[in-house]
Amino acid sequence: MMLVRCLLYFALIGASGFLLGRLLPKRLFRAERFPFRLFRWEREGKIYNRVGVRRWKEKVPDMSAILPWVMPSKKLPANATAAQMERMIQETCVAEWIHGLLCILGFGCVFIWRGVWGWVVSLLYLLGNLPDIIIQRYNRPKLMRIYEREKAKERAYE
Repeated sequence: MMLVRCLLYFALIGASGFLLGRLLPKRLFRAERFPFRLFRWEREGKIYNRVGVRRWKEKVPDMSAILPWVMPSKKLPANATAAQMERMIQETCVAEWIHGLLCILGFGCVFIWRGVWGWVVSLLYLLGNLPDIIIQRYNRPKLMRIYEREKAKERAYE
């Protein structure tokens, strides 16, 4: 019974996090600022190659594929504009922030299911959200390079 309550709690915070991510103004999320700015030890996202992110990132469920009418596509358009790239970068920040928030809120389950099993399912929920954070931090440097290149092209044509 406690497991069902925790699963319902996870579904509730997951759905709430999704809605919050859609409603928050994207301009609040800046890739060059903490906590989204990459740390030196991340080596422009290359550190994530050690966990094989390239091999498994496409296998992680993607809300833009599940709810395409609500979420912008994660696929890069062939001729993306600087504005489109900026929006994609902001979306990576939003996704990272929401999954980080879910990692923290997931520990609310320890109050629903007191004892070791509440901690176990909370840790599993955290581990389930970490791949999404890693993917965002892996993809963002590439998107930022494309954004800078497109911005420079657009300035050259002005």
